[in-house]
Formats: sequence, C-alpha cells, structure tokens
Amino acid sequence: MLEGVVTLLAGLALWLFTGDVEVPVVTLTKVGVVLMCVGGAQTAWGVYGLTRRPT
Repeated sequence: MLEGVVTLLAGLALWLFTGDVEVPVVTLTKVGVVLMCVGGAQTAWGVYGLTRRPT
C-alpha cells in the first residue's frame, strides 16, 4: 500500500510541476497522470486487501 501512495505522489508531482519541461520522447505531465492512475490502483488494492484480511 505504501508503494501505491508513493507512486501516486510522484505522479502528482510530475503532473503539477513539469508542465514547461520538454523531453524528446515523452510528455512528463502524461507520465504523471499514468503514475497517478497506477498508484491509485495499487493503493486501492492495498486497502481492499487490508479490509478483506481474515481475522
């Protein structure tokens, strides 16, 4: 779950702060959006796993 939160925050930072940076191969803001989606999915999966853990 921690990995998902870190990935989500890294994607958020890329999306917010790299709008004027030009890289020849990729657009960093789009990479940020993809990382936010992946991080959100990882976090949701972690929360789901914690709530469905047998007691």
